[in-house]
Amino acid sequence: MKYVLVTGGVVSGLGKGVTASSIGLLLKASGLRVTSIKIDPYLNTDAGTMSPFEHGEVYVLDDGGEVDLDLGNYERFLDIKLTRDHNITTGKIYQSVIEKERRGDYLGKTVQVVPHITDAVQDWIEQVAEIPVDGKEGPPDVCVIELGGTIGDIESMPFIEALGQFSYRVGSGNFCLVHVSLVPVLNVVGEQKTKPTQHSVRQLRGLGLTPHILACRSSKELEESVKAKLSQFCHVPLSNVVTLHDVPNIWHIPLLLRDQKAHEAIFKELNLTSVATEPNLEEWTARTKVYDTLKEPVRIAMVGKYTSLSDAYLSVLKALLHASVVCKRKLVVDWISAADLEDATYKEDPEAHKAAWRLLKGANGVLVPGGFGGRGVQGKILAAKYARENNIPYLGICLGMQIAVIEYARSVLGLHDANSTEFDPETKTPCVIFMPEGSKTHMGGTMRLGSRRTYFQVADCKSAKLYNNASFIDARHRHRYEVNPDMISRLENAGLSFVGKDESGSRMEIVELPGHPFFIGVQFHPEFTSRPGKPSPPFLGLITAACEPRTVLPALSNGHTSKFGNGKYSNGYGNGHSPMLRAHHSGNGFKPSNGSLNAVYANGIGPVYVDGTW
Repeated sequence: MKYVLVTGGVVSGLGKGVTASSIGLLLKASGLRVTSIKIDPYLNTDAGTMSPFEHGEVYVLDDGGEVDLDLGNYERFLDIKLTRDHNITTGKIYQSVIEKERRGDYLGKTVQVVPHITDAVQDWIEQVAEIPVDGKEGPPDVCVIELGGTIGDIESMPFIEALGQFSYRVGSGNFCLVHVSLVPVLNVVGEQKTKPTQHSVRQLRGLGLTPHILACRSSKELEESVKAKLSQFCHVPLSNVVTLHDVPNIWHIPLLLRDQKAHEAIFKELNLTSVATEPNLEEWTARTKVYDTLKEPVRIAMVGKYTSLSDAYLSVLKALLHASVVCKRKLVVDWISAADLEDATYKEDPEAHKAAWRLLKGANGVLVPGGFGGRGVQGKILAAKYARENNIPYLGICLGMQIAVIEYARSVLGLHDANSTEFDPETKTPCVIFMPEGSKTHMGGTMRLGSRRTYFQVADCKSAKLYNNASFIDARHRHRYEVNPDMISRLENAGLSFVGKDESGSRMEIVELPGHPFFIGVQFHPEFTSRPGKPSPPFLGLITAACEPRTVLPALSNGHTSKFGNGKYSNGYGNGHSPMLRAHHSGNGFKPSNGSLNAVYANGIGPVYVDGTW
């Protein structure tokens, strides 16, 4: 087994996760089987109980693991399926060591950070690295490890010591360290400054780790004299100093690394030169070029609770992006804080209320993502009502599905007190209830998590067609509440259709509104399985519907196309061709970007360009 360790210095948020994913993609494109591990030094056992404002979204795996969002980057870039054990935390390591101590496994010895914690880290890495993640038998060839945080952080010290020992444990030729660091440009002098990276590397070496490759983040390409200086002072070969400068979108990063022969430096350190081939990135390059040239917009209103932090909905944004690229549309996401749509905001802040409704009415499609808690629920209900009554394409995910059901019960059935017991435990008309198997005393790991099967109940429904007329699908879940089974008959008699259910037939998974261009709610999280070139079907359906004033949803097929309007449509799994569809605009139109980005996010005041670039 070969190991590539990616560390970060100077500041956080440099893009270690994207760098690690890009390195993995390069190695995979060179014919190697690749797996990934993320080390998070925080004390939490997993990311499940952390607020999105603290650490971004909680990414859910097939096995129900609630993990760091970087594992989502690994899965998307490498098209693999990881496990909960691929996310190592301080909490997990200490928990396993303490459990061993309680069992008496250490035979009375004093349990210490060195060697017991450090040995536990190394053993964990070796065991998890052997797990196949690409659907094939046998262990992978290379494991890419990302160490979270910044070199020098107190909480990461045990891991750095463990990884220093690990480099000797696996031996020379089996370990390569890539250090991602910052080379800032001071506006006063306009000069690229190497001192922060020098200090970071000196600190790293002092902790027992020596970088083989320097990946330098900067606003523009490093000057040759700067690279030479870094090579001299950091004791890294000049050819191993690579630039990761700002790019139009993150899909360029693997291409940047390839163009600077980073893969050759890694092959040399790992003795893989005779085994690996030149990376084949033709399909990736073509997709990146399409992404860069998109101009005709499609506006999606994202109505949520955590709209001030885009990472809280990272996988949702990526899924929208994957679908919009296949449809050859430039994604424009209008961030709408759900609370701003409510009447209470109109009284407190009329301008925010007016701006939120202006964005909602100007959107080609509406998406209500998952979430927890009562804040903004009424605003989400109003968004679902607006989309339903005005034939605007709507996709509700998890809570977004429950919101659609509550809104329908209130508006169509006339049950004005209909609610979820999450928001009103005493409601007399509970449309959404706490699941019987859930825990009300423990929060972590007690939800309905991981991949679960959904069976289609209606063969010719839109959702089944999007999934190529499959009889069932497997999708990832993360929820404590479900649509009340006792309400189903009343809702269906009023026109709502629950087209997908679990194996028992009593748990609702997919709801549709027949006769509407696109009004779908799903209890699962389809965003977690969306991939570049293979967009998630519900998101592809939403974007396709948002691109047409009159929508006829095509069926997805592997390699086959179906007629759509005056052109042909590809699902992203096939030949990559898709029509130039004319967007249906209503409202305030589109504010173009500055040319540096291909996805634009707006917050009600104006476009905020935050996605795609570094």
